[in-house]
Amino acid sequence: MPAPGILVTGGAGFIGSHTCVALIAAGYRPVVLDTLVNSDARSLKRVACITGIEPVLVRADVRDAAALDRAFAAHPVRAVVHLAGLKAVGESVADPLGYYDVNLAGTLSLVQAMGRAGVRTLVFSSSATVYGDSHPSPIPESAACNAVNPYGRTKAMVESVLADLSRSDGRWGIACLRYFNPVGAHESGLLGELPHGPPNNLMPYVAQVAAGERDCLVVHGADYDTADGTGVRDYVHVMDVAEGHVAALRHAACRPGVLMTNLGTGHGASVLDVVSAFERASGRRIALRIGPRRPGDAPAYWADARGAFLALGWRARRDLDQMCADSWRWQAANPHGFDDPAPAFAANLPRFQDNSGADTDANINSNVGHSHA
Repeated sequence: MPAPGILVTGGAGFIGSHTCVALIAAGYRPVVLDTLVNSDARSLKRVACITGIEPVLVRADVRDAAALDRAFAAHPVRAVVHLAGLKAVGESVADPLGYYDVNLAGTLSLVQAMGRAGVRTLVFSSSATVYGDSHPSPIPESAACNAVNPYGRTKAMVESVLADLSRSDGRWGIACLRYFNPVGAHESGLLGELPHGPPNNLMPYVAQVAAGERDCLVVHGADYDTADGTGVRDYVHVMDVAEGHVAALRHAACRPGVLMTNLGTGHGASVLDVVSAFERASGRRIALRIGPRRPGDAPAYWADARGAFLALGWRARRDLDQMCADSWRWQAANPHGFDDPAPAFAANLPRFQDNSGADTDANINSNVGHSHA
């Protein structure tokens, strides 16, 4: 029996490529649809190094209805994992229309194409930014969505659209995953985060300081009401997030309706916690200096992670030390990203195993229309 096909939009990116690894390990056949504007097709070669299977790549934009129709016709799939989109908060403030176009209009285009193809199982990449910055932590899924920037508002709007769609048509099974702070890399050193320009996120920036590519880390505020005065966030390993997609896919495939759930560890780590863990992982000192707070930064922000365990049987398994160790392995083995050859040691590593917790994919087609069953 052939492996069930899953369309992964944005599948050549950081979270997308790791999700492809998890999908293949779980017995699926990912078909990647990506513009490659903020990603690299060579990530899929690295997926093949890890799994022995290279995902099919369709270079297309989710806003292109005709291209989507061609993709669904050429590559029959049973479900969609929707990761494509713009994700920089600061950029969204400078270019809100661009974000509404790609993230909101692009998702509408995709869902309409899914309807035409008879594919009604969807996992959507949402974000903890939908909550805004006024809630005490841990933040449950029941907290009000008060996004404070255009990026977060695009995610909240898409969630509302998908909830309305589910209410109007009971054939849809949808899971919206509200990520907190995905970090780390695949344990092989073959896949990791590849920022375009200065990293927007803490861990890849720390990795570049450790590698000598940047002089020091600027800590934005050390006078918060936290244990060490620095900001606290919920960092979650990217492979845990990837496995969360597999669990959500299985859930959405057999349970019509819409699920909103957090993906986080349920614990916070401060900036200095991350620095200390990265120093242990790399054996190098991380130079830093204390700067002023950034406007709008919350002192502490982490997930109530119980909902994902109750609904999906999923919980984050990898701790901060492993996040840093895997991130450093990726950085050290790939200082120039995918321009470097695949690390030789990776060939000796065991194939990635399915740790997502489900037993079977026999019911994956329960919410799928006949045209692509």
